Amino acid sequence: QVQLVESGGGLVQAGDSLRLSCAASGRTGSRYAMAWFRQAPGKEREFVAAISWSGRTTYYADSVKGRFTISMDNAKNTGYLQMNSLKPEDTARYYCAAGRIYPNTLSNAYNYWGQGTQVTVSS
Repeated sequence: QVQLVESGGGLVQAGDSLRLSCAASGRTGSRYAMAWFRQAPGKEREFVAAISWSGRTTYYADSVKGRFTISMDNAKNTGYLQMNSLKPEDTARYYCAAGRIYPNTLSNAYNYWGQGTQVTVSS
């Protein structure tokens, strides 16, 4: 089992930056890829970014490419999502997830999920 806890969300203005963190505990020695998803009210959960277990390769949704950066610090068992140039349409609850298959944009491919952290971007 792997437990994931997100943090770092908040209320910001358009153009601002935020860094989300995802702290992992439990069987963190296993080689899991990590991903970030988001879900806005009334919308389906959507893929944002993924990183391989080694941290060497990354994959992004077109909507965030060039603005968001996913990273991983295996020594700290923590993943990150640096979000720059935030837009109101980035407003959502952000979830981190861990899974075996990389890259994968489908939420049902991930075994473990955090509770999410809210990001709200005002215009």
